[in-house]
Amino acid sequence: MEIIEYLNVIKKRMLLIILVTIGATVLSGVLSYFVITPTYKSDISVIIGKPENKSQVSQGYNDVMMYQQLVKTYSEFVTSRKVSEHVIKALKLKINPLVLQEMVTVAPKGDTEFLTITVKSEDPKEAMDIANQFAKSLKYVSNDVKKVDNVQLLDEAVQPTVPDNPNPKLNMAIAFFIGLMISLGIAFLLEYLDNTVKSQEDIEKLTGMPVIGIIPLTEDKQ
Repeated sequence: MEIIEYLNVIKKRMLLIILVTIGATVLSGVLSYFVITPTYKSDISVIIGKPENKSQVSQGYNDVMMYQQLVKTYSEFVTSRKVSEHVIKALKLKINPLVLQEMVTVAPKGDTEFLTITVKSEDPKEAMDIANQFAKSLKYVSNDVKKVDNVQLLDEAVQPTVPDNPNPKLNMAIAFFIGLMISLGIAFLLEYLDNTVKSQEDIEKLTGMPVIGIIPLTEDKQ
């Protein structure tokens, strides 16, 4: 019986549920497409370690283990002020080094020697240019400081064609689900707060006694 009662509540408040759910979905779509400024992401990977030659092949495993430790060190290099200032100077950017550092994230690729530099910007070309320059600046600054060229550049970063954020379809799907849950909650809350008697079932539930007769409502004709 409880399931039937729940279904009846949903049926009675169907208009409210539909309006709240659609409203939340539409609002999310409007914000995602027209209000939130899109940001673009560009990645570039570098290898931390010297190029191997034939004499180093037998020691390859030890080298990999060593360079995996170096990856963590060079991760700190990327986000250092010295590298950020070198990027700003090379690209002639009018930006504070601290702000530039907030645009950049660095992450090792598992237990490999690869280090991925990710740049986010409202301008897709700027994201690509900064990512490429960060790799070059890391190579230059680390070589200048440590006197060892341990940064090997691979493919250059490419210009992103679609925004990384926001994701309108995902946002609208989440808003649809949240709107549905909120509307259902409101519907059941309104039903819980409604203590008026509307039907024979309500009387039987309140009194615990069966109803033996109903007086129909009739219009007074004079």
